[in-house]
Amino acid sequence: MSSIPSLLRDRIAATPDAEAYRTPSADGWTSLSWREVGERVRALALGLAGLGAGSGTRVSILSSTRLEWILADLAVLSTGAATTTIYPSNTADESAFVITDSGSTIVIAEDDDQVAKLRSVQKELPGVTHVLVIDGTPSDDGWVLRFDSVSGEGDYDAMVDAIAQDDLATLIYTSGTTGRPKGVELTHDNWLYAGGAVRELGLLSGDDLHFLWLPLSHSFGKLLEVVMIDSGVPTAIDGRLDKIAENMGVLRPTFMAAAPRIFEKIHNTVAATQQREGGAKLKIFTWARATGIRVVRARQHGKAIPLTTRLEYALADRLVFSKLRARFGGRIRFFISGAAPLSQDIAEFFDAAGLTILEGYGLTESSAGSFLNRPDSVKFGTVGPPLPGTTVRIAEDGEVLIGGRGVMRGYHGLPEETAEALEDGWLRTGDIGELDAEGRLTITDRKKELIKTSGGKYVAPSYLEGRIKAACPFLSHVFVHGDRRNYCTALVTLDMEVVRPWAEAEGLPADAEALREHPRMLAEVEKAVAQVNDGEASYSTIKKFAILTDDFTVESGELTPSLKIKRKAVESRYGGTLDSFYDTSA
Repeated sequence: MSSIPSLLRDRIAATPDAEAYRTPSADGWTSLSWREVGERVRALALGLAGLGAGSGTRVSILSSTRLEWILADLAVLSTGAATTTIYPSNTADESAFVITDSGSTIVIAEDDDQVAKLRSVQKELPGVTHVLVIDGTPSDDGWVLRFDSVSGEGDYDAMVDAIAQDDLATLIYTSGTTGRPKGVELTHDNWLYAGGAVRELGLLSGDDLHFLWLPLSHSFGKLLEVVMIDSGVPTAIDGRLDKIAENMGVLRPTFMAAAPRIFEKIHNTVAATQQREGGAKLKIFTWARATGIRVVRARQHGKAIPLTTRLEYALADRLVFSKLRARFGGRIRFFISGAAPLSQDIAEFFDAAGLTILEGYGLTESSAGSFLNRPDSVKFGTVGPPLPGTTVRIAEDGEVLIGGRGVMRGYHGLPEETAEALEDGWLRTGDIGELDAEGRLTITDRKKELIKTSGGKYVAPSYLEGRIKAACPFLSHVFVHGDRRNYCTALVTLDMEVVRPWAEAEGLPADAEALREHPRMLAEVEKAVAQVNDGEASYSTIKKFAILTDDFTVESGELTPSLKIKRKAVESRYGGTLDSFYDTSA
């Protein structure tokens, strides 16, 4: 096996009639077998080859997560070309940069809106010969073709056989919390390693159903695509974020991967609902949560759980936790969290509910998956031990260095940046971490994002941000500030979907502008900050905070498409507010 298309071909041969993908339809959900997937990929690949796709060329995909994204990706790879991924939220100029920097000659676009985006910068795309639109109309000038109309003749198997392990498979542009995005070059062998390493863990079985909503433009989503082909596990695909909860109840999947923001949202919605209802329900929820976390922490420390506690936990499960599991279909074996740090408080709550989250870690530069907690030995606060075949060491300054087949080939067209990132075969992650006696990795923070106070003390902002969000269910994002300052402060944003029902029930203003300065809202945030500050060293406590009117979003520029905060963007936009925290002129 030398490539992802050959992996697909092996999967089709092994289980041709087994379910491969499930996708939304007018009547509910429609399934495709591996054989049917192979037929569609073959036809599209020959059509793309006829349009010029082949070894040494690139094809960009500009679409949200859907079945056609995966079919397009597999077809592109089958021609010997490489896929370049573009987030559908990217602007026209951002899309043009990725397309031109990668040298893409064909773009596969989701709909007419995405085509219009490309049309607005068409003069900057002289190398693009065709745009294939999935849900849209072809153009009279022949530049835009229908995705499902592309077909061709040729020897598909010969194309696949010609692909080498070290050939470029994917160009993924880092979402760039700082600076210009860089194109990460990942080979077929990078992905084959990652998929095989996950299989070696024995996490998945033929009875599993994977629910995929993550952006396939992100390396985490791409990894899951390869893992499911390798393992043969069926995947239900729907990239609509507002449908996640509903889809899980209908599909009853056995596992799902997500960014921490999704788990925070679920936790906060549940907690805020109980707080709004108050009375006996709130008391039962609060008691059940405390009981569950007491059991979880005892398990984590290998302590025996007294009979009385076990009986209390069984009652808590029947009254509260079983209902939460039912909301997700009742069959979840585990969740997987990646792309950003997961708050330990959130992890403990889900584990208490019988919905264990396996936190993992990896970079686009390491094919997304390098570390993962195992179901039988989860250690909250860590990202688990390395995947089989991945090596790790900690540099003198605490930076995590990764080695193995998953490490990228380099940055596209950037030899100096490549040399800086790959030192003696080791990938410099830019993250600070430490290994425990069992080889599990704990990530402290981003090396470049650590706060150094004016007193010389280091503070990890993401750790505090996660704890504050977990302590107050009404918050969407928290931004901790304090680099070269004499104390730490925070900006917080409200999750209006969660907070509005509570505000209305309490007779408070239901719009963010009025609510942000209301004494009740300020008191809720103050309580969460005080809870987190308790037990922290003085230099890492939050001394002041402000509630913002607007949430951080991808569209407004404060978040990357993978929902990480762009720290410099926030500091730039809210510099006046941050400076006011330290104003000593009064």
